[in-house]
Amino acid sequence: MNTMKEDQHIEFKQSWRDEYLQYICGFANAQGGTLYIGIDNKGEVCGIKNAHTLLENLPNQINQTMGLLAQVDLHVDEEKEYISIHVEPSDQAISYRGKFYYRSGSTLQEMNGVALTDFLFRKNNTTWDQSIVEEATLDELDAESVDYFLRKAVDAQRLDASVRELSHIQLLRKLKLVNHEDQLTMAALLLFGKDIEQWNLMASFRIGRFQQSQANLLFQDNIVCPLIHMPERVLWTLRSRYLVAPIHYEGLQRIEPLEIPEDALREMVCNAIVHKNYLGPHIQMRVWDDKIELWNFGELPYNYTIEKLLQTHESYPRNPLIAQIFYLAGLIEQWGRGYEKIHDAFVREHLMQPTFEQARGGILVTIPREKFIAIQTGKSIGAELSTTPDDQTTQKSVQKSVQKSVQKIVDFISENPNITTQEMANLLGINRSVVARHIKTLKEKGIIRRVGPDKGGHWEILS
Repeated sequence: MNTMKEDQHIEFKQSWRDEYLQYICGFANAQGGTLYIGIDNKGEVCGIKNAHTLLENLPNQINQTMGLLAQVDLHVDEEKEYISIHVEPSDQAISYRGKFYYRSGSTLQEMNGVALTDFLFRKNNTTWDQSIVEEATLDELDAESVDYFLRKAVDAQRLDASVRELSHIQLLRKLKLVNHEDQLTMAALLLFGKDIEQWNLMASFRIGRFQQSQANLLFQDNIVCPLIHMPERVLWTLRSRYLVAPIHYEGLQRIEPLEIPEDALREMVCNAIVHKNYLGPHIQMRVWDDKIELWNFGELPYNYTIEKLLQTHESYPRNPLIAQIFYLAGLIEQWGRGYEKIHDAFVREHLMQPTFEQARGGILVTIPREKFIAIQTGKSIGAELSTTPDDQTTQKSVQKSVQKSVQKIVDFISENPNITTQEMANLLGINRSVVARHIKTLKEKGIIRRVGPDKGGHWEILS
């Protein structure tokens, strides 16, 4: 046989042990796979002496311990017998001796805690925010928060004005925020609850101002409110205590935009709220002199990567009910366009793009504070800072730096059409996602194009 390699669908064992039923369990809970008995870890057939016994016993053993129907086959390679045990992915969560296993890459993982809870929700075709809180009553909801949502949704033209005639319970039914017995979902309690920490202690948004090191915390805020209000509360707190708003004038009109594009900042804050795994830690925002770090707990959906998120993609919210309410209220976009909106906002103001990465079991966004750095002239944070000729010079310098990076990308492609985005990022000393943004801009302007797939293709300069 041709030498195979272990991957997410293949595992090799030289001989059989009952504990290897864990691998069958892990394959069934993931995307299915095949366990080979009689092949070493190099993928070479070593053979087994009890192949016929295993061929007879294993199907029953697998069925009795896990309720699975596995395909067990006998193979012969140069007179060496080995067997394959193939299992299809299961629609139900499968356990072996009370434990749940999952095949990830070429490793077997035992699931517990948050990961197990998340997995069980997914296998049951439901989500955490859809779970019913039987002891909660309608009195737990804040009527003003529900009315606030109605105004936002009608103003955004995402709900017809006729919904104003509905009672609150009728509206909740329409929005699928209660079940057929009018019991409240967790989403309803977090979105509109009078005391959301009563239902989830991790449903707050923490902001801290740091200087030089993690240990040097200057001040902090812990924002606790119905989630429907949280984006605006966070933006107000950032504007009043953490960020600067350089003043300039358009004619006689005084303009004070935030140092970070406000629509992009709102989108990032909303994404953190909507996609957070509420079984884990609080949303955390750390504000430094040179950057802002926004982190929310929750792994990416299966088969999703950071690169895919930064492109137009299918919307796959972790909390679909919360996401739907945020969409109807005009707080977020649908169809996976949020990252495109963020990118465009930073391009308009000629600012470096934020970077996105998976870190500490969640998503970390790092936002450079270019404007703050540019206007640090000894004045206190939050003071009125007028745009001076020196500031304008710094802004032009930043723009030239971005243009220089873009030109270098074109030069790299000209010299080596097979160069990868990671190689370009390494040469420039910047994050790969920033390179991906520059490449997207070059494509849109018709300067370059990609010929062939990501792997095996090449770049071509058009103009």
